[in-house]
Amino acid sequence: MSEKTQESVLRVDDLSIRFKTRNGSSQAVDSVSFEVARGETLAIVGESGSGKSVTCYSLLGLIPQPPGVIESGVAQFASQGQQRDLLRSDKQTLRSLLGDKIAVIFQDPMTCLNPYLTIGEQLVEPLRQHKNKSREQARQRAIELIEEVGINNAKMRFASYPHEFSGGMRQRVMIAMALITEPELLIADEPTTALDVTIQAQILDLLDELKKRRNIALIFISHDLSVVASIADRVAVMRAGEIVETGEAQQIFKQPQHPYTQQLLASVPSGPKPAQSSQVDPQTQPLLKVEHLQTVFEQGKAGLFAASPAPTIAVNDVSFELRHHEILGLVGESGSGKSTLGRSLIQLIKPTAGSVQLDGQELTQLNPKQLKPLRQRMQMIFQDPYASLNPRMTVFDTLAEPLLYHRLATRKNVTPQVLALMDDVGLAHADIRKYPHEFSGGQRQRIAIGRAIATKPELIVADEPVSALDVTIQAQILDLILSLVNKHNLSMLFISHDLSVVRYIADRVLVMHQGKLIESGDTETLWANPSEAYTQTLFAAVPQLGSH
Repeated sequence: MSEKTQESVLRVDDLSIRFKTRNGSSQAVDSVSFEVARGETLAIVGESGSGKSVTCYSLLGLIPQPPGVIESGVAQFASQGQQRDLLRSDKQTLRSLLGDKIAVIFQDPMTCLNPYLTIGEQLVEPLRQHKNKSREQARQRAIELIEEVGINNAKMRFASYPHEFSGGMRQRVMIAMALITEPELLIADEPTTALDVTIQAQILDLLDELKKRRNIALIFISHDLSVVASIADRVAVMRAGEIVETGEAQQIFKQPQHPYTQQLLASVPSGPKPAQSSQVDPQTQPLLKVEHLQTVFEQGKAGLFAASPAPTIAVNDVSFELRHHEILGLVGESGSGKSTLGRSLIQLIKPTAGSVQLDGQELTQLNPKQLKPLRQRMQMIFQDPYASLNPRMTVFDTLAEPLLYHRLATRKNVTPQVLALMDDVGLAHADIRKYPHEFSGGQRQRIAIGRAIATKPELIVADEPVSALDVTIQAQILDLILSLVNKHNLSMLFISHDLSVVRYIADRVLVMHQGKLIESGDTETLWANPSEAYTQTLFAAVPQLGSH
């Protein structure tokens, strides 16, 4: 735990920011004050829209002005005996500081990485720009850092482009870019949201180790309180643009004073699934029976002077059953085949071999026309709601479409059903004519969940359905899923890399690694006594409240 005796690297006083829009002005940040010292981690926590990111981005000139207006505030940055007010520094000064003395790990790596440049070129640039390194020196340091953030085959990956990486790997590249100049102040905006628990643990350890070794100040923005508990020295809790509580991390987590902080902590999923009035149906025939399923991706044709690339076996000889009224958790790291398995089950991807039976009916032999009537009975909640929602369709159109397509409603009587779905997933009726881009990420995920439950399906494949949500909204959605499973006798395959969420919601758990199911069992039995080394590593990496 860091002692507050070191000098402050950054001290912010009375920061207020307002955004002017066509609908009037809104107060995004209201009289915010905080400081962070060398060798210290200050976590800023709160829900989406609370002002966490705007607060930090405004210090670096990264919010557009207009519509943003910095109404008041001072932000003193101390470096090499020199004090600068960041809010009153010109663009050239900020540009020289940003990427050298101050670095940022942004939340969405795909929008921050240049798709036209290799990863290596983007890592080398700040060293060449700010540290006057030779190209070879910069290249060697970049390769070291690629390895340090957990990317294999660093020399080969140096020449790869962003689109050739998974979401989690792109986030690791962003972290490497931020760390490469060894800054004095590092601002990390949700840096581990896209990462698996094992990689997340590595990255948190890396950030903590770098902070201590280089004596840098770290501002860690997050809505994941378990992650914050594992890394933060002090915590500032934001709500509606204000800091409502601040203090030592242990004190905040053990004895929160503000009702909002207490609500946030109460929303973190912990422990086993809540007791339910109705249980899994023990009838003999399962709803879904999967036998020896295999899904293989071909890697393209051979070149003139090159052999054909080896095919990728994404799902390798997988067998399991999903019972009526059961939530089956599926866990594993990125690239383990979880999402491919989910899509193969409902025939969005055609399996290469094996059998998938829904209530005894074989799905793998059906053509698209034969599958159409079965689509009502099986639905999917996708991982990225922005990609899965049609940007040209309003909320009303999105939720009405499956009801009209499957003739569960007519144009005349569909509106009440759409409004009922919006109630189910916590969307305001006033938003019924809005488009996806007008919502936050969490709200878009709720639209996607509403669309999936519209037809009252028997089977839902949920692919990371709460990964984009704040803890309070996540808790609401998890409880909603549990209530819907009870109310409509749903069965669900719940795919996630958040093991605390899976423990909270699943009756049984499947563990997937490199395309194979390596372990399965009742949730609490598996939690208490995982037999496989890989499962033990996964569970050990789960961050816990009060772990710091």
